[in-house]
Formats: sequence, structure tokens, C-alpha cells
Amino acid sequence: MSHFAPLPTPALPDLTKKTVDAFLTSAQSSFGNNLRAAVLYGSAAEGKQRPTSDINLILVLSAFEQTEVDRIRPALRLAQTAAQLNVMFLLEQEISAAVRSFAPKFADVFRRRTILFGEDPFSGISVPRDAELRQLRQQLLNLTLRMRSTYAARSLREEQLALFLAETVGAIRSLAQSLLELQGQAAGSPREAFEKLAAALDLTNWSEAVQSIDKIQSTQLGEAGTVAKVYLQVLECVQRMRVKAESIGGEARHESI
Repeated sequence: MSHFAPLPTPALPDLTKKTVDAFLTSAQSSFGNNLRAAVLYGSAAEGKQRPTSDINLILVLSAFEQTEVDRIRPALRLAQTAAQLNVMFLLEQEISAAVRSFAPKFADVFRRRTILFGEDPFSGISVPRDAELRQLRQQLLNLTLRMRSTYAARSLREEQLALFLAETVGAIRSLAQSLLELQGQAAGSPREAFEKLAAALDLTNWSEAVQSIDKIQSTQLGEAGTVAKVYLQVLECVQRMRVKAESIGGEARHESI
């Protein structure tokens, strides 16, 4: 897989930018020299986050010290409340193991990241194909099972079903991009990959589903019954993605980390 260069600094909404900047200032003060890098990734790194999107940040540390972590706690809780900030605390010596252990996740990090502080900790690192393919299959199966269970439990309350779908579709799009890349195809973004893959899987009325997904992500439920219909279309897409992933050969590309 290709090595991905960091993206330009994204255009974040004012409140989100202020929240992230304030958290980073606290992180630098709390961790001092132990803070090696701060990496924004996902939709926020592209400046494309929606109202339901989290802000995902990796703090790369040389050590995880109790007193330093205790100092950052108030700022973290504030940022979580104000901007849905999710922070991964990753030690430098754990990077290679993390990339191999969470290959699809870090494939997305490599595609969509902005370095907010320090040097790029992922420069020169690639995701092993065998690990990414194996875990992609596992995640698609797990997602299929979760979506079925969630539908059975929440389908009478469309707002709950819509919330789950809005929170999940970003991850599905990222998995779609990984799946396309493992097939040797390029896609400019997770959204583009998802739409391209869904079209190739010959899903019924998919263009309408895409429009409905956008509305759901913008907290617009639409007519009664729409959410359930779209949810089941997305579930069908995930099921077909898993079947496609199972058909891909798992030979390694001699990539290393």
C-alpha cells in the first residue's frame, strides 16, 4: 500500500478549532517533552465532518505518566463535551504493533491525517496487506452482526436507528476504501469509494439511498419508514462487501512496517 503524505491543515468550524487548539495547548503543557506528535485523522482532517461526526486525534507519547495524564483530564473532558473529541494515546514504541493489529483503522489514518504537532510519526510506514485483509473481513462480519442486532432492538424508534447509522456510516465508507484498494482500485475519498463499490455490487435504488444517508447524517429523518429502509440497504451493502472481501487473495505484497 502507498505511503500517504499528510493533508493540509483542515478548515475546522470555529468552535471545533478553538476546542482542539485549547486541548493541544493543554497537552503540550501536561506532557511536555513526552508529547512527540499530535495527529488529526478522519473526516475532520479533511474538513468534512458532519454534526454527528467525532473529532479523532492521536497523541503519540514517549511515556504514559500518571501525573501528566491526570493534568490533561479536565481539558480532555471539556473537549469531549464541546467537540466530541476522541483521543488515542499511543506510545512511540507501539506504533508498528498498532498498525499491524488495527490495520484497516490505520490504513484510514494514513489516507486522511494532518500533523498538528511534531513530526509525522507514520512517515515511511505501510500497512501489511495480509493483516489489513484479514481484519477487514473480521470487521465487516462484526459490523454485519451489530447492525442486525441494532435493527432488531431499535427499529421501532427511528431516531435511535438513525443515530446508529449516522455514527457507523463513516467507518463503513473507510472499509469500502480499504476494500477497493485491496482490489487494486483507487478512490479519492471514503465517500467516493463507498458509492463506487455499492454501484459495482449492483444494489437496488442506491442513488436514492445515498441521498437519504446524507440527510440522516445531517439529522434529517425524512418520512416515516425511510430510516429503516435505508438502514437495511446499508446492511445489505455491508454483507456484500464481506463476501467480496472473502474472495480476494491474501498473498502479501512484501510490505514491511
